Amino acid sequence: MESTDVELVSTDDGSVAHLTIPGGPLTARTARELADAAASIRETRSIRVVTLAARGDFCSGPGDDLDVFDLRPDPASALAALRPPVVVGIDGPCLGEGLEVALAADLRLATGRSRFALDHLRRGRLPAWGGSQRLPRCVRPGTAVGLAMLGTELSADEARGLGLIHQVAEDLPTAMADVVTTLAARGPLALELTKEAVHRGSELPLRDGLRLEGDLNHQLAASEDRAEGLQAFFDRRPPDFGGR
Repeated sequence: MESTDVELVSTDDGSVAHLTIPGGPLTARTARELADAAASIRETRSIRVVTLAARGDFCSGPGDDLDVFDLRPDPASALAALRPPVVVGIDGPCLGEGLEVALAADLRLATGRSRFALDHLRRGRLPAWGGSQRLPRCVRPGTAVGLAMLGTELSADEARGLGLIHQVAEDLPTAMADVVTTLAARGPLALELTKEAVHRGSELPLRDGLRLEGDLNHQLAASEDRAEGLQAFFDRRPPDFGGR
């Protein structure tokens, strides 16, 4: 069996997909395999949560063989296109293209030894995997301009204070597991629609965003999951959501 850089493992019930990359410099092979793995997850409707982590330091920057324009879709775009929530766990440096990949996730957790920088300009390049667009959707636009132009390196606590990451964890695997457990207990359709409302709505004028929220609420109200949630409430039992 041919070896791969990116490991994709699903839980026994198929509801959670765990992606693991080697870490260190992001090579062309790892980037390509990550995009391919995300594409395969997109075709699997049973998956309710996706996680991404590295075996070592998350990403110290691009590998010597990485041509960011040679991948379509790039791994960040492939992750951002997933319907279920994507949770990334970061340990160590998360720089350049690695930060662009992390920005494509919905929730970002990190250890205290993590550090973050969108440092493309130091290498005479611009972000090409959505970093210039996703960063100002995580932090204030003025802050994002400074981070991108100066290539400022942030500690985990600084990144948390700006809203770039959601949690600094002493025990990253345990923190990731807790978040996954919480998300997996939610209705998968409601999670998908919430993700759509937030991400699509951020690109729309307020009036159109409110209309989108209303439309998605109508869609959820007609679903089996909504009926199951109500019935479980009246029966005083945990809901058994089917994602329909």
